[in-house]
Amino acid sequence: MDLWDQRYVNPQKDRKMRTGLLSIFGLIGLITFISISKGHNTDFRLPIYTPADLDPDWVDESILNSTGPHIVQDFEFINQNGKIIDERTVSGKIYVAEFFFTTCPGICPTLTKHTKRIQDAFIDDDDVLILSHTVYPEHDSVQVLNAFAEMHGIKSTKWHLLTGSKEDLYGISRKGYFAISYEPDLSEYGFIHTENVVLVDKHRRLRGFYNGTKPHEINRLIEDIHVLKKEYES
Repeated sequence: MDLWDQRYVNPQKDRKMRTGLLSIFGLIGLITFISISKGHNTDFRLPIYTPADLDPDWVDESILNSTGPHIVQDFEFINQNGKIIDERTVSGKIYVAEFFFTTCPGICPTLTKHTKRIQDAFIDDDDVLILSHTVYPEHDSVQVLNAFAEMHGIKSTKWHLLTGSKEDLYGISRKGYFAISYEPDLSEYGFIHTENVVLVDKHRRLRGFYNGTKPHEINRLIEDIHVLKKEYES
C-alpha cells in the first residue's frame, strides 16, 4: 500500500491496527521490489478495498463502514462517440476510473497528460480500459467530449470520456469508486473535483488509489496493472 493509499484509509482504525499496517507497508514494499526485479514472478497481490478501509470523506453515508465485498454498481453512460458504455463494456477487463471536466484549468491538463501515458502503455492490450467521467455534464456533451478527445489524442477504443445525468455520475463517484468528495453548498449533487484515480479489476473490485497528477503515481499505477494482470494469469 503506497502513501497515497493511506489518504483513503479510515483514520478511526485503532492504534493496534495502525501499528500492524506499518509493518504490512514495509512488507508490501519489499514484495513489490522483488516482484519488479523478477519480472512479477511472485505471488504478490494488490489489496481489495471495502468502504470501511477508506477515509469516510470519500464514501457515501449509505455504505459508510461497510466491510462486505464491494463491487462497483451497474452503470450506463455515453462516451465521446455517442456510444453507450455500461458494465458490459468492462466485463472481463481491468480498468482505470477517474473524474474530470473539459474546461478545468487546474489539475485536469496534468491529469489528462498523465492518463494518456496509461493509454499509450496499454494501447495494444485489449484487457485494459480507461473511463473518465465528467463532473460537469451540463457542459460536457458528446460533441464537447469528442472535440476534447481529438485535441488530446484520446483513442476511443481504449479511453472512454463519459457523460450522463449528474445524479448517476455522483452516485458512481461516491458509491462506486470513492473518488470524489462532496460539497453540499454547491448543489444537490455537488462535486469536489480531485486528482484521484482508481484501479478496478475484472470483477469490478477496487484494487488501488493514485494521485493522477504525480508522475511517480502513474508509474506505480502502470506497474500495478501489470501485477493485476499477472494475478489473472496465475
